[in-house]
Amino acid sequence: MATDSWHLRSRAHECATTGKKFEEEESFFTALFPDPESSGYLRLDFTTEAWENRGQDEAAPFSFWRSIYKAPPTEEKVEVVEQESAQDVLKRMVEEDEAHTENVRYILAVMLERKKLLVETDSQQTHNGLLRIYEHRKTGDIFIVKDPQIPLTEIAPLQEEVQELLAPKEQEEQPEETEQPPEQSSEEDSPSNETEEAAEPAAT
Repeated sequence: MATDSWHLRSRAHECATTGKKFEEEESFFTALFPDPESSGYLRLDFTTEAWENRGQDEAAPFSFWRSIYKAPPTEEKVEVVEQESAQDVLKRMVEEDEAHTENVRYILAVMLERKKLLVETDSQQTHNGLLRIYEHRKTGDIFIVKDPQIPLTEIAPLQEEVQELLAPKEQEEQPEETEQPPEQSSEEDSPSNETEEAAEPAAT
């Protein structure tokens, strides 16, 4: 089966041509090139100067865009939130590359874009369809996801499927309530003693 989705590593910390380290908030270029050793893509990052000085005889990129360098977050700053769980699901499905998850992958990518975790940097039409390229705003991870052109009538059920993936229904979450035997009344409250005394015949 032809692969239509890819997950690529996060941004590099130095220029692929000069080796110069990027500085915080520095503008640089990210480019994707066809990988000659596989059916996927290679990511290379360049300083603006190195990118603009590339020769016309060098390999043409499949896609490229300008980015702003941000140092990777430290472990102390990483927050566990629902959106990161959605990212984990998307990453797993892209790596598994199963045909029946194609629509769900796209819905996840769009959802993460709306949550402002992913940004669509480019789109490319290929012989297999339209590929949308997303970049994670914080980590720089790249996701290439095929746009399956989902009919409007199928979007709602897919969104429900995604919600179940992120928050699976907890089966039998609450333990069944066992019926408690009715509390037996104390002898003081029971009218049985009075009844027995009333029924006892008088002494002769």
